[in-house]
Amino acid sequence: MQYKTLTSAVLAASVAMGPVAQADEYSTRDLNEQLVMATLWMQASAEFRALSYQAFNVARMQLDKALANHKGDKKLAIAVDVDETIVDNTAYEAYLIGNDFGYSSKTWTPWMAAAEATAMPGAVEFLNYAADKGVEVFYVTNRKVVGKEGTMKNLKALGFPHVDDKHLMMRTKSSSKAARRQAILAEYDIALMMGDNLNDFSDDFYKKSMDERYAATDKHKAKWGTEWIVLPNPTYGAWEGAVYNGNWKASPAEKDQMRKQHLHRWQPK
Repeated sequence: MQYKTLTSAVLAASVAMGPVAQADEYSTRDLNEQLVMATLWMQASAEFRALSYQAFNVARMQLDKALANHKGDKKLAIAVDVDETIVDNTAYEAYLIGNDFGYSSKTWTPWMAAAEATAMPGAVEFLNYAADKGVEVFYVTNRKVVGKEGTMKNLKALGFPHVDDKHLMMRTKSSSKAARRQAILAEYDIALMMGDNLNDFSDDFYKKSMDERYAATDKHKAKWGTEWIVLPNPTYGAWEGAVYNGNWKASPAEKDQMRKQHLHRWQPK
């Protein structure tokens, strides 16, 4: 796909929506307005619920196949991400809208402690089904250890199985999940992995460019829906960082322009 240059994209936006805001005028509050449709879709659309149920229905079918075909002495395990995979944090995203600040530990840590995330549709039922079949469930999350107590409280209250020190694998030093996946594999065979971010599945996606992420997605195409199951999350993720070329410290105006730079626009003749 051919993308327009930054200059032409901004000019097109100017024609369609009026003058582009200057950096000293465009605030985080303005940038947060772009969360509205994605957050609203996750909270208000039946389609989002359907996609979540679909993901866990597929997971159940694939787990049944894995159980039927499993050989060897190791027990089977499932590795799942937490945020936007088994729990829904869109109330936090909605909280950012209308405020002049973005995600930070100052607000995310209290959100974790509040233990108010809701379960993704189908998640509790599927993971308890797996546990009843003797499959170990590991929660491989990039929530930091400071949020462990609140996370445990939240997951237990929602009815998830195996919520304990062994199975809840928090982020310590690195946001890469490779070492934690290897720790599971030392004792178990992983039947399925589930996540909303492609870093949840392989370091082939970790801190990579958009083109590299596309190439890795194609490389692993046989695993999607069989060994690896993705949940929809249009609000945040490593995909956004790739749009910024890894520059998360860019100003709100720069982020706005980089987002629009990557839009493939129809131009009527």
